[in-house]
Amino acid sequence: MEASCKSREETPSLKVSGAAQLPESTNCLSCSEDGRYLSLGHSQGLSVWCVSSLICAADWLQDRLEITSIQMTTMAETAYLLGTVDDMGVARIFAYQCDSIHLLSVINIMEDINKRSVCLTFELSEGGHYGAASFKCNGAFWLEIYHIPSEAWLKELKIAVSQAQDPNSSGDVDVKWSPLSVAAKIKPPKIPAGTGLEGQIDVLQPTDFSTHCLALDIDTNSCQWEEESFSTYAGKTRHCTFHFLLPCGQFPGDCKAASQPEQPVAVCLWWSGSHHLLQYVLHKAAKNKPDVEPMPDVLCPNAQKILCSAVSRCTRYIALGLDDALVCVWDRKSGSPLSVVLVSATDSAFLKMDFVDYWPVSTDDCQTFTTAQVRLLVVCKSGKIHTVTTGRGAQSCTLLLTERPIDNQDLPTITASVPFLQCLSLVVQRNGKMFLQDVINNKTVCFLVPPKTHLITTPCNPVYTLNFKQHTLFIRGDQGPGSTASSKEDGQSQLFIFHFGESDILKEYIVPFHSPQQQKTLSFASLEEFCNLYLQQRVLSVEERNKAITQTWKQLQESAVVVQQRRSRATTS
Repeated sequence: MEASCKSREETPSLKVSGAAQLPESTNCLSCSEDGRYLSLGHSQGLSVWCVSSLICAADWLQDRLEITSIQMTTMAETAYLLGTVDDMGVARIFAYQCDSIHLLSVINIMEDINKRSVCLTFELSEGGHYGAASFKCNGAFWLEIYHIPSEAWLKELKIAVSQAQDPNSSGDVDVKWSPLSVAAKIKPPKIPAGTGLEGQIDVLQPTDFSTHCLALDIDTNSCQWEEESFSTYAGKTRHCTFHFLLPCGQFPGDCKAASQPEQPVAVCLWWSGSHHLLQYVLHKAAKNKPDVEPMPDVLCPNAQKILCSAVSRCTRYIALGLDDALVCVWDRKSGSPLSVVLVSATDSAFLKMDFVDYWPVSTDDCQTFTTAQVRLLVVCKSGKIHTVTTGRGAQSCTLLLTERPIDNQDLPTITASVPFLQCLSLVVQRNGKMFLQDVINNKTVCFLVPPKTHLITTPCNPVYTLNFKQHTLFIRGDQGPGSTASSKEDGQSQLFIFHFGESDILKEYIVPFHSPQQQKTLSFASLEEFCNLYLQQRVLSVEERNKAITQTWKQLQESAVVVQQRRSRATTS
């Protein structure tokens, strides 16, 4: 304890750079990619603030409505999309332009309260080309992918702006917004009768691979899944975790998207209790009928159940935290695992993970297939935090950053990589303590200290967002129990601002921010150059890829044999 206190005294502190009063019951924050605007979800609606002045530029208010989740993304230079979910599970899409907020679409309109679908999560892809929402209704769960009519909405926004600026107008904007189109409706997998584990495993054809793996996945959990709909797992909600994927040169559909590298080409997902990561092509899915359940275009099998996942910012690498303390990193360019790492045999189950992929690398390193290296931050349910460094042809290593806390109040509730600070992670604990941690050198760089009169709001689920462009943290704080407010306004929640770029402590860690689209554009001068490089990499790595595929197939066969033996014993008993 004395060593801990001494270490804290030696660690510098960063105080609040500014503050502003927040609307009542501000539940969520989000910042636009260009760093110009801040969106706030609160009781009675949402607001958009100008970051430079912290003045409300526009709001959309409705009685008895409380926004609990908000996301903001740039659709055009002066137009932004906002995706929200309210406390009743209704998802909406708004547009902000010219100091006005327009409601463009309500995703799940509640026509019948007894049959209403409840939105669990809703996410817009960066740039606003696609949206994805997970739903539940009467025990059923599914994911819907939407193609957003960005071009049509931009034209309609121009009409709305001209109507609002017309001096002869009554002030009411009357524009019929183009509807969303459902690109795909994805449910937990079902395998048709007769395509399960019957027959000899060694005679399975490659075309049966996906069906076999899905059948194996369902059979392994058949004692816990619902017999008909597979909608619940162990009596709990079947959560669907998903990530949008950018073009990567290997995934189906990448060739069609070569002219639009900023648009997602696929979505990867996994269902709670599943062993397999499923990937669906968006361009292909858009041609399907919404009522037809699509089959996955790519299936990434894993020996253990998936507990958490993360995708690198360039979306080339997908990391999976598995049962039994295993971390598997899939490389989309090769279509095989980059590495499988055992973190620690004595640790508790994984809780979440994040890529630490913002350290400076040369352009050649980004393009070289055989020297890929990734770093991950892995958080366990016990509170332990590890870093995992791995790569193709390199020795994997793990480092314990934080031991299991003795006091539950020291458990981390946020461990998020900060994109504009090299190898630094933002940590918030249950007791409200905040600090930046160097995940490579394993040291606390500085503590983030709010005013003595205030505390961080709900440390178990802090309301915060990062401004990548201006190197800033926005986080909500409430007045402490021992403080007295001189007025009602003084007692309101505060938006605390930490300007990392202005601190001498953090100057050496600041790195310029580049979007994954910019990185990809700089990497290849032409499609021909990209194809030539890709073919060279495939030739150089053919032996290694064959070994990885053979090993993966062997593990699947062994797992299938074990499952068959269990079924045989269960049948005989």
